[in-house]
Amino acid sequence: MLIGIDDTDSPAGMCTTYLGAVLARRLIREHMRVREARLVRLNPNVTFKTRGNAAVMLDVDGDPGRAFAIACALVEELADFPCENTNPGVVVTERKPDTAFYRKAVTDFCTIEEAVALLDDAGAEYRGWKNRRGLIGATAAVASELFDRTSEILVYREPARFNTSRSVDRQSLFDAEAATFPHTWDSVDTINDVVVCVPHTPDPVLFGIRGESPLAVMTARQMVSSEKPGLEQIWVTNQGTDAHLLAGTIGDLREGLSYSVRGMVADPPETGTGGHVSFTIQDGGHAARCMAYEPTKNFRQIIRQLMPGDEVIAVGSFKKGSINLEKIRIVSLTRPVITRPPRCTACNKRMTSNGKGKGYKCKKCTARSDNPDVQEIPRTLGTGWYEVPPTARRHLAKPLCRGLPGY
Repeated sequence: MLIGIDDTDSPAGMCTTYLGAVLARRLIREHMRVREARLVRLNPNVTFKTRGNAAVMLDVDGDPGRAFAIACALVEELADFPCENTNPGVVVTERKPDTAFYRKAVTDFCTIEEAVALLDDAGAEYRGWKNRRGLIGATAAVASELFDRTSEILVYREPARFNTSRSVDRQSLFDAEAATFPHTWDSVDTINDVVVCVPHTPDPVLFGIRGESPLAVMTARQMVSSEKPGLEQIWVTNQGTDAHLLAGTIGDLREGLSYSVRGMVADPPETGTGGHVSFTIQDGGHAARCMAYEPTKNFRQIIRQLMPGDEVIAVGSFKKGSINLEKIRIVSLTRPVITRPPRCTACNKRMTSNGKGKGYKCKKCTARSDNPDVQEIPRTLGTGWYEVPPTARRHLAKPLCRGLPGY
């Protein structure tokens, strides 16, 4: 059977992955076998998400009815029900629902009614609390099919330590990243000297390490020194895969969806209030604004070097009329030039213009020339892919260390 759970957390506490890890252990105590624990990130632009818009799925051998009862009881025990935006959902099904629902939940928006119809068709047991919105993520989790998959080990705190300051040795995180990159990534941001993998929210997670495989994340995890953990779980995930992206066309972008879009830079980038950098790309008669916000730090220095005429592929979510950049590919660079009057070959002085289209004349010796002095302006920016730093990267965004995108 497949067990899906979503929307049990809140900004004030709890974590759906923690609840999933606890559930796995309770099922094992009931002599059930957990074949896989899966963490599924969904559309990051959903406005009513509690935090990272993650649902979990457990692939289990055992009695579905008993598993459903245990899962529901655990949700009622641990979910943060007082939070208005916490609306849990639990699904247990012996038949995998249509994977198209998962794809839509990652790239678009789904409704509770769509989820319920799919669950009824699959003969699933399910329960939703409050407005039942968690059924969307729970259904997407059991319907998920990961053609590209990564791993994350999440280390959870002892319950007695919840809502207290975390103790994780900072240097050990940097050492672990240095020893295992690129097989693990985003534990730290070395350029900006920031720890990324330790949350700042009051939830059960102590730290998490993402990587290509269970072996890679466990290797890094063993190098980290911290307070005594409560439990640990390795998850199969769609994180770092760009699963949220659609191929887009300027002029046909929908609010709240994420795209890769090709276009020509139309104007010089401008730095606005707060350090946000913006510019416009165009394709034919359509244009779209691109934004590199202040949290993207050094990435903005790349954006500031763009010039009108550069061809780019902009990647990010389309919100409030702007593409919020996650990464960018510079396809080609324009070759700007400076045009000046030529030097007189006899006097070595700059000639002056005789007027538009009338050539140039030396004031000293009256020599004439029709050819201006054209000099190309050198550019330090190169073509290729550029990405935001780890501290600004979204869960689903594929880091370049995993290979160059194919779009």
